[in-house]
Amino acid sequence: MLELLLCSSITVLPDFLYRRFAQGKRLGREITLFTVWYELRWGIVMCLLLTISLITAIFYFHPSTKAATSVFRTVTILPQTNGRVAETFVDINQKVKQGDPLFRLEDFEQKAAVEIARRKLAEIEAELKVATIQVREAEGRIAQAQGMLAQAQDEYETRNALLRQNSTAIARRDVERAEVQVATQQGQVDAAIAARDALVAQVEHQLPARKASAEAALHQAQVELDKTLVVAGTDGIVQQFGLRAGDVVNPMLRPAGILVPERRVTGLVAGFGQIETQVMKPGMIGEVTCAAKPWQIIPMVVTEVQDVIAGGQVRASDQLIDVQNLSPGGSITVIMEPLYEGALDGLPQGASCIANAYTSNHDRLEDESLGTLKRFALHAVDAVGLVHALILRIQALLLPIQTLVLKGH
Repeated sequence: MLELLLCSSITVLPDFLYRRFAQGKRLGREITLFTVWYELRWGIVMCLLLTISLITAIFYFHPSTKAATSVFRTVTILPQTNGRVAETFVDINQKVKQGDPLFRLEDFEQKAAVEIARRKLAEIEAELKVATIQVREAEGRIAQAQGMLAQAQDEYETRNALLRQNSTAIARRDVERAEVQVATQQGQVDAAIAARDALVAQVEHQLPARKASAEAALHQAQVELDKTLVVAGTDGIVQQFGLRAGDVVNPMLRPAGILVPERRVTGLVAGFGQIETQVMKPGMIGEVTCAAKPWQIIPMVVTEVQDVIAGGQVRASDQLIDVQNLSPGGSITVIMEPLYEGALDGLPQGASCIANAYTSNHDRLEDESLGTLKRFALHAVDAVGLVHALILRIQALLLPIQTLVLKGH
């Protein structure tokens, strides 16, 4: 309507004034309701063509969308294991901090596993203490065997010396018996040393390895026990939380609720038409008006333009993709952030807004080599953005009236 009124003021109105005052045609006689088309045909045709061209230029170079939203993420409250709820610690719409307990599952089996692992560790520690004492006992046996070996060697050397002196006080048989006794005592010493080494190996290698395995098993059992207590992963507000003691939760089939993280809105995600792909660029200035902040125009800037369209995505499967089955259409996703810090404060997460983006040719107009016709066209493109800005302000003015009065919401 604004474009039509603007275009008629420079087409239909001059044509009417010319025919009324220059040609002397009068209203109700030569210019009537039935002769309007014939009398004002040139002005009407030019007005329609100019209106269509103006609307096309405005909506192409200064795109607009109603699909602008302050998107936010949610965190699904899920346990890491199946189980029956033993007790809950929060309720719906309750604020929680990171690490606060939400609910606890029944943990009889997990506690029993922790106790078994703890007893096994204590048993191994006791075996380690006993083995340490046995090492000292083995060292005592080694000392005893070495003493008996020394005694047998002295006995053998004494008898052997008498035998070499041809003494009648000793027989060769006694010398041989003493030699066998030395060998026997040497074997006992070697056996005692081997037994000591086996005990040392148990104390230094076998039992510590078993203790480490028992500690790992205890840690694993404790981890399984900790899984029964579900805590908040981030600061936020608990939503759709209806668990009560006795309910069964399943991480695959039945979530416990949703946690909405507490975040301040710092930007909007807007979807513009594909035809505006060549126009939308990072750095473009824009404006938004939101139903949650009525009668306010918030200046924005385009910070990112997504270079893919969600409607064309495909997933690997065992069937060939038929292009006709893909989602038709799709929009260009654009990230918009406030031009001034804190401009979106107070805007709730998930709020819907109307967004405009404006093409600016200021840098190109500074080029002195630019032609006159092109310079005029760029000036015109920048100037018609005023119409779209005016439309946005009218929408911001009428939005509360349409919502509260006309729609009755």
